[in-house]
Amino acid sequence: MTTHRGADNPRGSRNPRGSSSRRSAAEEAYRDPAEAFEDLRPLLFSIAYRITSSVTESEDVVQDSWLRFEQVADRVESPKAFLSTVVTRLAIDTLRSARVRRETYVGEWFPEPLLADPYEDPARAAELADSVSMAALLLLERLSPLERAVFVLREVFGFGFADVAAAVGRSEDACRQLASRARRHMAAGRARFAVDRAERDQLADRFFDAFRGGDVDTLRELLAADVQLVSDSGDHAPRWGDGIFGAEKVARVVVALIGAFRQIGGTVEVHQLNGEPGAIFRDRDGLVVNTWTLDIREGQVQAIRTVLNPDKLAHVGPVADAWAVLREAFGSRGRP
Repeated sequence: MTTHRGADNPRGSRNPRGSSSRRSAAEEAYRDPAEAFEDLRPLLFSIAYRITSSVTESEDVVQDSWLRFEQVADRVESPKAFLSTVVTRLAIDTLRSARVRRETYVGEWFPEPLLADPYEDPARAAELADSVSMAALLLLERLSPLERAVFVLREVFGFGFADVAAAVGRSEDACRQLASRARRHMAAGRARFAVDRAERDQLADRFFDAFRGGDVDTLRELLAADVQLVSDSGDHAPRWGDGIFGAEKVARVVVALIGAFRQIGGTVEVHQLNGEPGAIFRDRDGLVVNTWTLDIREGQVQAIRTVLNPDKLAHVGPVADAWAVLREAFGSRGRP
């Protein structure tokens, strides 16, 4: 694991040699370390997920941060500063390792679908929502790990540069430069996923109504001319080759899909995923087959991203054998 500068004394911990017998206001705010940690867990997970794009790895990072905090809690002045620093550094290391593994990943790669963001801050609601969509996370993948961490802490969660610098082990000036580069990269792509949420949700309702009803004409109208249906299956589940492209083809494929899926007892639950309209597909036994997220912009569905890789679905629920489900639905072809 990479060790960042200052890892032996993360921000928020107190030097025992300079300790005072009086408790600080921050220390008085909590008496039970476990209670302080649980209060911060939603924030910590949300930071880790935006850096790693993985639910399971973010949960591991947060749990690891608790083990470290528990050992030194009596010497920590600010649980938030200490834990945010530990989580950020662990998440950066996790991302670096994951990127090496992704070099041999089979097919398209998507973030793990997020059922719900546990952290809420009304003052930063827009930043939080914009930063967790599939489109935003894929854009974040273009940043270096340090740029990504700085962007997440500064632009999404509003951390001051002193806290950002402590969290990533760099100077404030260096963090300002990292933030500036990250903002430029993100700004170049923001127009591609900016959307009016009310209009988006209304269009999604129409899409799923047409999908359930097998209405090819309405689906064709709602899909962008160059829409793409793309799957992340890894090497563990069926995939659509390089994807299916064009409104006509995608409309007919999804109608064939829902018809065959229902015939074998499958169900489709419309569900917000990563803050976007989406769905969870389950087999007759309620096991998760795959998820969909709809990328809606400019009044049309621009992309349908489906996650079939069972390694990315375990946190959603018990996972079905996607190969077996598709063979039952479509015979030896295994697809519509």
